[in-house]
Amino acid sequence: MLKEWLQTFALFFRMGAVTFGGGYAILPILRRELVQSRGWLSDEELMDYYAISQGLPGLNSVNVSLFIGYHRRKTPGAVAAALGVVSPSVVVISIIAFFLSSFQDNVYVRHALAAISVCVVALILDTVVSMWKKGVKDALGLAVCLAVLLLSLLTDTSTILLIVASALLGILVRGVARARAHAKGGDAK
Repeated sequence: MLKEWLQTFALFFRMGAVTFGGGYAILPILRRELVQSRGWLSDEELMDYYAISQGLPGLNSVNVSLFIGYHRRKTPGAVAAALGVVSPSVVVISIIAFFLSSFQDNVYVRHALAAISVCVVALILDTVVSMWKKGVKDALGLAVCLAVLLLSLLTDTSTILLIVASALLGILVRGVARARAHAKGGDAK
């Protein structure tokens, strides 16, 4: 068991060490490492964990790591994954804080961070396209996706409110469809 927890910590440490740009930036890495390479999760499970993480307080990368770690090895797995994903940041922030005056005006550091930002945008876009194919399956999904996109871009509507409203709408619409199909003697998903 200890070996598996250390492997989980090491994997999430590596992912945390190469994640630049916030919570969205870890999504392509999680998908590549956990869905495509290791088969620990499906795309749908990853999307579900990430969506739930969006609605919780705290850092998305930590929240989603907790869910994935728990999925794999219950509470010890959750702790190993969360500690793994935050440890690189703690180390880097500690070093930067110690040498802050040397780093803050360094032109090479500024250029490197600018280049990393462009790379992160491309990785996020790739993941969005891949996840779109898995998540938007019908007209309702498309309508909800577009409505949430517009509301998030054009208003200050809370992310939590958008997620909860989308979930409730999905439950309501699918429940009504299931009830109608059941009344007709069929089965709806």
